[in-house]
Amino acid sequence: MNRRLFTATFAALLLSGTSAFAQSSTWTIDKNHSQINFQIRHMGVSNVRGSISGVTGEIVWDEKDPSKDSVTATATTSTVTTNNEKRDAHLKSPDFFNVEKSPTLTFKSTKVFSEGGKLKVIGDLTLGGVTKSTTLEVDGPSAPQPGQNGKVVTGLSVTGQIKRSDFGFGQKFTAPVLGDDVQFTIDVEAGK
Repeated sequence: MNRRLFTATFAALLLSGTSAFAQSSTWTIDKNHSQINFQIRHMGVSNVRGSISGVTGEIVWDEKDPSKDSVTATATTSTVTTNNEKRDAHLKSPDFFNVEKSPTLTFKSTKVFSEGGKLKVIGDLTLGGVTKSTTLEVDGPSAPQPGQNGKVVTGLSVTGQIKRSDFGFGQKFTAPVLGDDVQFTIDVEAGK
């Protein structure tokens, strides 16, 4: 959904007497309906896919000015899964996520802007104690609608790519054993 339609939906709800929205609104990420999905090349011939759950955080939307939008999010690294117990245990070890030393990964936006009809978010991603600027592309947000327990909910997907070498992640494993590029999608449901 593009930004104009999202804004129009907000405006319609405001005009209809719904007081859930103001010019700037804050949304809480629902950890039960949000997760990170990732993929990385293995041996140069196949992709390994996995996910990380326990995503929490806050999104601030300004109806008129995306430059005033912001997001902060945290995910629990011990939830990483690739549906392979041995590989998952290795991913949680000091070779990769080092969950005992770095139990979370975090993202905090530094800039939000619209480009080509899509929102983009630039922010600081901290993974394994290393922080790097990362650019994300947003698909959404969806039109807000009534959810369970009377809350208003919305959703969005965010995509991006990082180089694991930038974070010193899995340094023992070079290409072609393990690709350097990690592609990911973050699916988020947020409520107000």
